[in-house]
Amino acid sequence: MTWTTPPPERHGEHCPAKKKSGETESVADRVDALPRAITASGMRAASVEVLARCAAALMFSLFAYAAIKRWQQEPNRITLLLLVVGAFVTLGLSLFARVPMQRDWTPFAFICAVGGTFYFLAVRLAPGVHLVPEMAGAALQVFGIFWELFAKASLRRSFGILPANRGVVSRGAYRFVRHPMYLGYFVMDIGFLLVNFGIQNMIVYGCQFALQVGRILREEKLLSDDESYRAYRSKVRFRVIPGVF
Repeated sequence: MTWTTPPPERHGEHCPAKKKSGETESVADRVDALPRAITASGMRAASVEVLARCAAALMFSLFAYAAIKRWQQEPNRITLLLLVVGAFVTLGLSLFARVPMQRDWTPFAFICAVGGTFYFLAVRLAPGVHLVPEMAGAALQVFGIFWELFAKASLRRSFGILPANRGVVSRGAYRFVRHPMYLGYFVMDIGFLLVNFGIQNMIVYGCQFALQVGRILREEKLLSDDESYRAYRSKVRFRVIPGVF
């Protein structure tokens, strides 16, 4: 926003020459204060954004270090290494996302977004029950990661953690379902769970899937205020899984 310089002072009935002690603030003074207030507000928002992204990077780094140390002890566990890759794709790219025009800060949206993103911190890294062979689970993870990358490439920088309006996208993967990234998350998570099955991981991923559904519903509620999104929604019927959801 561009602010023009106030005109020179003129004396008269509607243009007080100078504010005396105890005199109320003039309109010109209030106009002068607006840019300063907006600058301060922008600085606070930028500080929150930077701190949030730094905290996300720190949490991912700690998780990646622990997971890679475990993988070095058991290099045949490809699914464990792919879990780190998937977490990086999910979280790492969000660190470079553009700041949204509108963001949902409601407690429910915040819990769904943060829980659905940082769930990997609660995943049990020790070996679990193999319901399918290691390579079968790894294949599902690779497919999920590539589909997620395709969806993110379609979004470009319009990606983030909290539900937000960063502009409506209908190209690429978004021609097939309205939330293709969540399809990538689901396939990737199923691949890891089937090879590393256990009570803890079953609970973690069950909560993860529930949080992602809540996240999708909050995103759609936020975006429904956008006329272009309502038009897009009428063309692409399904949210994540064609014919199912």
